[in-house]
Amino acid sequence: MLKLSFKIVFIVFALNSFAQSPHGDGFKTDCATCHSSEDWKVNLKKMSFDHKTTRFELTGQHQIVDCKSCHTTLKFQEAKSECATCHTDIHQNTLGPDCAKCHNTKAWIITNTKTIHQLSRFPLLGNHAVADCSSCHKSASNYKYPPQGIECIDCHKSDYQATTSPNHQQSGYSTNCTECHGVKSVSWTASNFEHSFFPLTGGHGISCIECHKNGSYQKIPNDCASCHKKDYDTSTNPNHKTSGFSTSCAECHTTNPGWNPANFKQHDSQYFPIYSGKHKGEWNSCTECHTNNNYTAFSCTNCHEHSQSKMNGKHGDVNGYSYQSTACYSCHPQGDQSGSFNHSTTNFELKGAHIKADCLDCHTKGYSGTSMECNSCHQKNFTEAQTPSHTAAGISIDCKSCHTSSAWQPSSFKHSTTGYELTGGHSAVVQCSSCHKGNTTSAKTECISCHLIQYNKAKGHVASKFPTDCTLCHNSNNWLGATFNHNTTNFPLTGSHVSVDCISCHTAGYAGTSMECKSCHQVKYTAAQVPSHSAAGISVECKTCHTMTDWKPSTFNHTTTGFALTGGHAAVVQCSSCHKGNTTSAAPECITCHQVQYTNAKGHVTSKFPTDCKLCHNSNNWLGATFNHNTTNFPLTGSHVTVECASCHTTGYAGTSMECK
Repeated sequence: MLKLSFKIVFIVFALNSFAQSPHGDGFKTDCATCHSSEDWKVNLKKMSFDHKTTRFELTGQHQIVDCKSCHTTLKFQEAKSECATCHTDIHQNTLGPDCAKCHNTKAWIITNTKTIHQLSRFPLLGNHAVADCSSCHKSASNYKYPPQGIECIDCHKSDYQATTSPNHQQSGYSTNCTECHGVKSVSWTASNFEHSFFPLTGGHGISCIECHKNGSYQKIPNDCASCHKKDYDTSTNPNHKTSGFSTSCAECHTTNPGWNPANFKQHDSQYFPIYSGKHKGEWNSCTECHTNNNYTAFSCTNCHEHSQSKMNGKHGDVNGYSYQSTACYSCHPQGDQSGSFNHSTTNFELKGAHIKADCLDCHTKGYSGTSMECNSCHQKNFTEAQTPSHTAAGISIDCKSCHTSSAWQPSSFKHSTTGYELTGGHSAVVQCSSCHKGNTTSAKTECISCHLIQYNKAKGHVASKFPTDCTLCHNSNNWLGATFNHNTTNFPLTGSHVSVDCISCHTAGYAGTSMECKSCHQVKYTAAQVPSHSAAGISVECKTCHTMTDWKPSTFNHTTTGFALTGGHAAVVQCSSCHKGNTTSAAPECITCHQVQYTNAKGHVTSKFPTDCKLCHNSNNWLGATFNHNTTNFPLTGSHVTVECASCHTTGYAGTSMECK
């Protein structure tokens, strides 16, 4: 055993004195991971080193490769993880340095070429999926795959130039084949150019060159006049140009061959019903109404002429109405002579009692610009209202705030919508002006704004500085039977506080009373001696240690501080023995209280023993000190068990290196 110990000490000494780690300064792996204390020789079957802990996990063929194949020197960190470090790039850097994009560690053979290609800039679809690689990659036989162009013309320029029906080059067709040919097609003949931006239906199903002049297939205007200006100019029945017709043919015509029949059905929905209603299409030409060749205006009276006196006789109540206008159909929407005006088409739909009102009741000055404000018709009703008096209370003149259009009574106003519901005695108030002095917006919800007289006359309220919030003690039913529930405050009364006289705490009034313990119990705090609260710096927040029921026993549990009082510590009476002046600065380290014992203990100072007493001692007594090295990060095994402590701890017991060297 002595001989073995000597060898270990000699090896450790030699490594520390004459040599550095052969694996380099940056190699931090513990020697014991690969080596044993018996011999430096590495046994691969017994070593605990796991290559997964490095940045290069060994999988596939890498698991059976000799370590020296990659680690050419003992400085393992110098080994690189790039594929090209060990494997010759036969693609000559045309596919990049990352072999793992296509290959795996099991074998070099690639079985998913198509899948890999789908992740590239050019996924293989249609005929491309079955084409030979060398069709595009000319140097594929040499394992070289330089970047290829992915535009159609890059591979199909000869196909483009050889076209004859039609000749793409002469016609200026796009070189982007996919505009007409699908990538999934098996031949060029399956051209399927989608003209969806301008559907070729009806008469538009013609040869391309009839619109694309001069063989140019670039974008051309798609408005009707760009192709049909001549048709528009030569029209005679009616003459579109002189009549001011729109040049947008689609407003009246369809794409059916032959311009007829023209059918302007939008006339009913957008302008005036001529296909439905009274007119029912019984007209021969647009010019019967549009007599001045102007299709932006017309007049009903062109056909429905009446003498001024006859019009006044039938429409005498329609003051200010212009009879020579196109507005007749405001009241005669279907051209019906009887007429029927729909008030819902205006901004003021007639509901309730308004339906039966005479038009002239509201339209006293004509039918245009009539006010929609309630007071324009109901000012008299507002002024004469007395229960409550609308003017005295400052109620809004906007009648719909409280009334409906069905009837004045009952009022639909709900006081609860204001945020102040009328309950109890408040609900019996008849006049709003009892609270609302002049208007309904300045009334306050505070009790004192109406009940200041009751407050001043109430016994003791002013002298005792009672709060002016009546709801704290009173309810809206009556003033008597006042009860104050202290639990509604931020300081519920519990324990001994329940029987305390109010004035004991509220010495300066009932507002802003301090809720801190010391505001009432400062005398008790100062007089406390076992322990002395002031000497130990105990908090003035009494509830930390005491309950509301009684001062004793104290409820403070020292274990809640993180330092339980056990053994000899439990016998300490005065907190100030450890807490010098306050309870927040006491440190849990043993040495803060036991410096004298440490200094006087044999060998502690000279041997630089740790100042953490509990490493060897317990709180019951100082004797019987024992240290268990297995509680550290370096358990003693083998020959280390019999080594003298000072052999390793040459500079003290803190920060001792655990490295073999």
